[in-house]
Order: sequence, then structure tokens, then C-alpha cells
Amino acid sequence: MSNSGGKYWIIGLIGLLVGVFVMAVFDSTMNKTSTNDYCMSCHTHVQADADWKKSPHYNSHSGVMTDCAQCHLPPKEEGLLKYYTAKGKMGIKDIWSKWTKDPETIDWESKRSLENARKIVYNSSCEKCHVNLYPEGISDDGITAHLHYDDNAKKLGLDCVSCHLNVGHDMPGYEHKRLEGKVIEADNSPVYDSLATVDSFEDFTETVPGTKAAIRMIAVPGGEFTMGSPAKEPFRGDDEGPQRQVRISPFFMGEVEVTWRQFWAFYNETMSEGRTPPEKIYANNNRPDVDAVSGPTPPFGFPDQGWGMGDRPAITMTHYAATTFCQWLSLRTGRHYRLPTEAEWEYAARGGTDTPYFFEGSPKRYSSSGLLGKLKGADTTTIASHVIYSANSSGKTQEPGSVKPNPFGLKNMLGNVMEYCSDWYAEDAYSGLTDGAVDPKGPESGKEHVVRGGTFADDASGVRCAARGHTEHDKWLKTDPQNPKSIWWYSDIKSVGFRVVCDVPEGLTL
Repeated sequence: MSNSGGKYWIIGLIGLLVGVFVMAVFDSTMNKTSTNDYCMSCHTHVQADADWKKSPHYNSHSGVMTDCAQCHLPPKEEGLLKYYTAKGKMGIKDIWSKWTKDPETIDWESKRSLENARKIVYNSSCEKCHVNLYPEGISDDGITAHLHYDDNAKKLGLDCVSCHLNVGHDMPGYEHKRLEGKVIEADNSPVYDSLATVDSFEDFTETVPGTKAAIRMIAVPGGEFTMGSPAKEPFRGDDEGPQRQVRISPFFMGEVEVTWRQFWAFYNETMSEGRTPPEKIYANNNRPDVDAVSGPTPPFGFPDQGWGMGDRPAITMTHYAATTFCQWLSLRTGRHYRLPTEAEWEYAARGGTDTPYFFEGSPKRYSSSGLLGKLKGADTTTIASHVIYSANSSGKTQEPGSVKPNPFGLKNMLGNVMEYCSDWYAEDAYSGLTDGAVDPKGPESGKEHVVRGGTFADDASGVRCAARGHTEHDKWLKTDPQNPKSIWWYSDIKSVGFRVVCDVPEGLTL
């Protein structure tokens, strides 16, 4: 009995020693595989390391350096199971990528996006290090923003990286501070001293005196077309029908989306310093007898996301701001500028065609969505020359010259950024239309506005001519800390913009 008990005691001791040894080896392995050097042995993008060494997490005021694992793994205090599970998933993904992918073919630029950062940065890790959200020297805007975070983080699902995208890896051009004063771009564009002359229904370039804003306007001929998509069109949405035959009158439309150069001309002339009460702005801008409009207050952060300004499409402004831009342009030119109706937008986008795109090809052929699309791969040879979308955008807007125009001569009608229409959105809007309707408009009221055209982040399935979308006003203002929230700028959408329409002046020969 005593011999048997001694044997079990020895076996137990050996088991304990083996367990301790295994745990020690495991812990040592986990620590060694969480060092910066080990991370970089798999992450072959050398610029990531260089940008980290230029960021505040490397060159901090306190002298404390933040390592890779401190941001890209959850804190161990949340539980070792969660920590090691996350580490295992990330390790498998990294090793698989190192074995199977060619670093030269990876679109590294697209990895610098907020959408990607949210997948690989743990907000709880940010909170663990940054216990005091109100350190000495914080700005008034910083206090306002952090108070908003304190009050709404859990309710709205706020995360630190939404506002501090560049603290872990330096991003040239990205700044998180309020714009101050006018925005002057250093370029050689001329300052115009006269308006364009429009005496025939032909393309023309609108020039706004006293600014560098020149907008190329395309003469879009009137005609009939079938609005919406057929029931069998791949990836069709329920709100794309029933199809209706409608007639559209001639109009002029911007060749491309309104650019930053054009939008800053409006901003510089009309900007409102400080927090002008929204009701005062609404009242001033809706009066028919005024000869000026109230413009935007400065936005939080640089709305170009550090991607560049110039001829890139202006983004992040609200539907109200886009409408006010049109009012300003009308006052400055004496012509009537506005946002397109949804029917005008789709008619212009199709350019006289009746296929899913204004060029040949099936959405199934161009799409990489779904298991089949991922396995067979998408054909990008044709669509990539006409549309800025997920396969060729590098995760950001592009200049209009990078794609071919549609048959009407309009560029970027599909992809690049969603474009505001004047219509309120309704899922069953087409049911209220009748065949033969002339210049139809959407519902008289609603909660959200129509956006069309898809974005630089969309799959080919989402940039079809008939694909519909709508604003998400509250969601797009989620991280805006102001009270009341901005009526000019969205804080949480960077893929929405607009292009303008000009009505044909009375008496103009068509």
C-alpha cells in the first residue's frame, strides 16, 4: 500500500514538473513571438516599421515606447484565453501570408485605412495605456471630444483609432485638429475674373470670378430610359424596381464630382467662424431675397483624410452643405445650380445604355463577392478602366483622370464616391412612378436622402448603374463631439460627395 502510494506521489510530482516546464516553455515562446523584431520577421512591409518609428507611439513625450503587441493584441487582464486566441489567429494569418503572398503584389496603401485598423487594433489596449484622457496641455477641442467618448463609448461603439489613426504609424498629410481660417492650396491655377458665356446647348466650363473654381459642365441631352434594374440582374436590390419608363429633359451636369479646389473656393468665401446656430444658418440660406449664403464652420480634422486635395472629389460634407454649395454657385453665376434628381442621375450614369454598367460585362464576371467570386477571382480588365472601386482604389479616392468617361462624357459616375441626389430615399419609391413620367422626383419628405454610384471601397456588385443607397445621418455623425452636431460635416463617412446639375437657361436653343 505504501509502495503504491509512493509511486502515485512520484508520478504526480513528475506530472507537475512537466506541466511547469511546458508552461514555462509556452510562456517563453509567447513572449519571444511578441517582440517587435519577431513581428517584423513576418510583416515584410518595411515601411510599416519606418512609419512606426516616426509616430507618437515610438517618439512619445514620456519616453515610453509602445510595442507592436501592445496595440495589436488585447490586454492580458481581459483573460488569457482571449489573449492567446487572438495571438493564435493573428499568428496563423501572418505565417500563411508570409508563405503564400508576394509582398510586391500586396496593395499596402489600402492597409492604412481606418476600416483595416479597426480589425487589427484593440480599443481596450488603448484604454489600458491611456487611463487619463485629460492630460496637461490637452486642447479645448480635445476635452470636448474626450468628454463625448466618456459619455458615449459603449452606447455608440466609439473607438480611439477613429480619431487617432496616425498615432501608431505615421501617415503623412493626416492631421487630427480643427481647420483654422481659410484653406489656400498652393497651385498655379488662375484666378478667374469673368463668368463663362453660355449661348448654346454645348459643353462649357463654368468659371467663378475671384476664385480658382472652374467646373466643366457636360450637356446631357434629354431622352427616355428605363429606370431601375430587371428582376434577373445579378446582385439586384429590392429597392431597384419595379422598372419604369421615364422621360428626362436636357440639363448640364458636372463632368466629375465637385473637387476640393472648387469646394474650398465656396468655403473660403462663406465660412462661418465658431458655432453659428444651425437655425440661423437655415433661415439665412432659405431666404429668397439674400445675396449671400452662410457657409460651413471648420470641421474637426482634415476632411481629405491626408489623401490630398486639388482635383480629388470633396468628401465628408453633409447633404445640407452640398445643397448650400449649389446655392452659392447659383448666386455667383446667375445660373440655377442644384443637386440632380435620382432619375436624372441614373439617366446620366447609363449614358444611353440599358445594361448593368455603361460598358459591357456581367456583374458576376467583375465581382469578387461570395465564395465563388473569391475562388475564381474577378475579371478586372474592363471595369478597372471605367470605375474606381475596391480592386483599384488602394482604399481611397482617386483623381478623375484615372478612368474613362461614359458615353455622355461624364467621369466617375460609378465608384470613387457616393453622390448625393436631391430626392428623399424610400425603398418603394419606384412604385409611385408611372410609365411615361416626365422628370420624376422622389417622395416629398423622408428621413434620409438618396446617394448613388457606389464608392472606392465597394465591390463591382455595388457600383452598378441601378444600385441605390441612402444617407445614414446619425451613424455618420457618431464621433462628432459637438452639441449640437455639425450640420456641415460628417465625422464618420469619407466616401460621400456630390456633383452639380445646371438647369438649361430659358431661351437657350437646344
